[in-house]
Amino acid sequence: MSNYRIQNVQMCLEDGQIIDGEILIVDGKIASISEGTMEEFTGEVIDGMGYVAMPGFIDIHIHGAAGADFMDGELKATKEIAEYLPQEGTTSFLATTITHSSERIKQSIEVNTQFLEEGIENQGAEMLGFHLEGPFIHPEQAGAQPVQHIQKPSIDRLNSWFGEQLSNLKVVTLAPELDEAFEMIQYLKEKGVISSAGHSKASYQDINNAVQNGLTHLTHFTNAMTGVHHREIGMVGAGFMNEMLFCEVIADGIHLSDDMLRLVFKVIGPDRLILITDSMRAKGLPDGNYSLGDQEVKVVGRTATLKTGTLAGSVLKMNEGVRKIRDLTDLPLHELVKITSTNAAKRLGIDDRKGSLAVGKDADIVLLNNSFEIQYTFCKGRLSYSNEQR
Repeated sequence: MSNYRIQNVQMCLEDGQIIDGEILIVDGKIASISEGTMEEFTGEVIDGMGYVAMPGFIDIHIHGAAGADFMDGELKATKEIAEYLPQEGTTSFLATTITHSSERIKQSIEVNTQFLEEGIENQGAEMLGFHLEGPFIHPEQAGAQPVQHIQKPSIDRLNSWFGEQLSNLKVVTLAPELDEAFEMIQYLKEKGVISSAGHSKASYQDINNAVQNGLTHLTHFTNAMTGVHHREIGMVGAGFMNEMLFCEVIADGIHLSDDMLRLVFKVIGPDRLILITDSMRAKGLPDGNYSLGDQEVKVVGRTATLKTGTLAGSVLKMNEGVRKIRDLTDLPLHELVKITSTNAAKRLGIDDRKGSLAVGKDADIVLLNNSFEIQYTFCKGRLSYSNEQR
């Protein structure tokens, strides 16, 4: 692995400082961060040309990209997604499943576990584990999840897929109102897995009760959940009011309008928000017909829908989402870092090695221009994308 010296960059550091200087990458780690110029160095030198250096983006909710989907159950598909993601600044991700037959889910988990644990050669982003979205959801809030495969929450079923240690499982999206006595939520808490409410008809009180039992997260906030009404403020109201909850946002201007995005950031703020893409296989490809969970999806422009008109994931890129949020909210750079990297790393318990630019952490680094176009992406010290390669 090459060592790199990245010169002439604006760096957003762990404490929120913005400094001009350089970063030294040695053996996949950040070896030093300096406002000056280091004298001795053996390796490649990259002129950052004044670009902004941020920690690599962490996407904890993504189904696919570049024509591939994690539910394809093929190592080739996972590799294609991982190697595509650095061009949008993503350096690590959770492979996200969709509601399907138990056999199909098991196959996806087995293949992606092989990719994760056997060190399949990969020049792209790092897989951190799984986000199980469904099948334990409410059929009336299925969205683009195949209704015929929805199941009631079952710990036995969960263990049959991941084993009793729930190895590599990081997040489970479920409808908490269907989880009797919150047994699954409590079980996930014991195992150190994040319980996330989504595709749910839960009331405001249902969510608060679930929080008392271990719920800490809301999946694609405002989408496929009960909204705010003046006599029942629902799941969206719980996200606004309950400071124990972290909320995922798809900042594409489609899943949430621009005005709603402004409201979410004004009420909740960057400390509890996590940018996700929820992207499907059409990301990075032309308009056309694709699939999600064996359902036909039509992509026109930036919108992906089923034949019924239901939104079916997105084609959002992480850097596009960051740009949208910056333009709408004027958040300073250090707060954009929270929603793209730091909050996710803390949620996953990996902030000792990811989520910020600091000496000793993984060299997951993205260099962007003022329009948030990706110039370079380093994944654990490997140059995985360069704008010069396009």
